[in-house]
Amino acid sequence: MSRQMRFGFWLFAPILLLSGGCQSRKAQSAGPPPAVPVSVAPVIQESVPIQIHAVGKVEPSSVIQVKSQVVGEIVRVAFTEGAMVNQGDLLFEIDPRPYQQALRQSEATLARDAAQLHQAQANVERDQAQAKSADADAARNRQLHQEGLASGAQDEQSRAAADAIRASIAADEAAVESSRAAVENDRAAVDRARLDLSYCQIHSPVSGRAGILLIQQGNLVGANSNPLVTINQVRPIWVTFNAPENSLDEIRRNSAARKLPVRVVPRDDTGHPAEGFLSVIDNTVDTTTGTIRLRASFDNQAGQLWPGQFADVTLTLGTLKQALVVPAEAVQPGQGGGQMVYVVKADQTVEPRVVVVGLNTGNTVTIETGLAAGENVVTDGQLRLFPGAHIRAVPASRVDNQPL
Repeated sequence: MSRQMRFGFWLFAPILLLSGGCQSRKAQSAGPPPAVPVSVAPVIQESVPIQIHAVGKVEPSSVIQVKSQVVGEIVRVAFTEGAMVNQGDLLFEIDPRPYQQALRQSEATLARDAAQLHQAQANVERDQAQAKSADADAARNRQLHQEGLASGAQDEQSRAAADAIRASIAADEAAVESSRAAVENDRAAVDRARLDLSYCQIHSPVSGRAGILLIQQGNLVGANSNPLVTINQVRPIWVTFNAPENSLDEIRRNSAARKLPVRVVPRDDTGHPAEGFLSVIDNTVDTTTGTIRLRASFDNQAGQLWPGQFADVTLTLGTLKQALVVPAEAVQPGQGGGQMVYVVKADQTVEPRVVVVGLNTGNTVTIETGLAAGENVVTDGQLRLFPGAHIRAVPASRVDNQPL
C-alpha cells in the first residue's frame, strides 16, 4: 500500500465508523408500527323487525264528481272551496220553481183521475144493484110464463133487461180498471216530480274535502253534464306502493294470519308519521318492473296525509328474534365477491372475517354466519387496516383526524 493510500484510509476511517454507528442506533430504536385509529362497535343480539321499505303515493279512498241531475240555474253555492264537507251537507241549489210547478200539475192530474176512479166504482155498485132487481124480475116473469099467467114477450123483455145491466156492469168494471191505471200513472208522475224537485238541492254523498268550484253561481247546468265540484274522501285514505315480486309469498302468508302494520312518513312532513294496515294485495305482478302493487289504509283523523303526496312506506312482516346485528358500515366487500368485516381481537389487533349478511335495516344489518355476540368489529378506518394490524379505538368523528 502506498503512503497516499494509507493516509486516505486513516482519514476516512473515523467517518465510516461514525456512519455505521448511527445506522446501528437507528435500527435499534425502530419499534412496531403505530396503532391505526379506528372506530369500533360491538356485535349485539336483539330482535329485528322484518320490513319492506318503499316509496308510496297517497290517494283518496273515493273521488266523487258532483253533477246536477236536473236542468236549471244555480241560484246558491252553499260550501267553501277547499273545505271539509260532511255527508248530507248542502252543496248547491238549483232554481226549484219549474219543478214546483210540474209537481203541482202532476198532483192536480192525480186528483182528477182519482175522482174519475171513484165515479167508475160508484157506477159499478149502482149497476150491480140494478142487476139484482132485473134478475129477480126475469125469474118471476119466467115462472109466470110457465104457469100461463104472463106472455112470452114479457118473459123475453125481462131477460133482455137483465142481460143489458150485466153488460153495463162489465163496461163499468173496465172503466174502473182504466181509471185505476191512470191513477197509478199519475202517482208515478207525482213521485217523479217530487224527485226532480229534490234534485234541485244537491247534497254531498260522502264526507271529504271539496275541491275548486268548477261552475259558478248563476250558470245554467244540464242533467248529468259537466261536474260542479270534485270531493275527495280522505278519511279513510289510501297509500299505494310496490314491493318486490320475491316478497309476495311472505306478504300473502303473513297477511292471511294477521293485519300487517304499515307506517308512512310524508316527504314534506317527516315529523308526523301515520300508522295503518295493509288492506289490498293486487291480483297481478307487473312483469315490466317485477313488483306487486299494494295498498294500505289509514284513518287519517289528524289529516296529515294529503292526496297526491309521496311518502316513505315501511311494511312490517314480522320479527326476527335473537338476530346478530352490526352497523351497516362495518361490512366491506371481500375478496372473491363475498363480504367481510374486521374483527378486533383481545390483543387489539384485527383479523378479516368472511360473513353472510341477512336483513338490511338501513343503519344496521343482521349477520347470519361469521360472528358471535359480544365481539367487536371495525366500523370506520378500514382502508388503513391489514391482517394483524394494531388498532386503537377513537370516536367515529375523529378517525380521519388521527395521525398514524
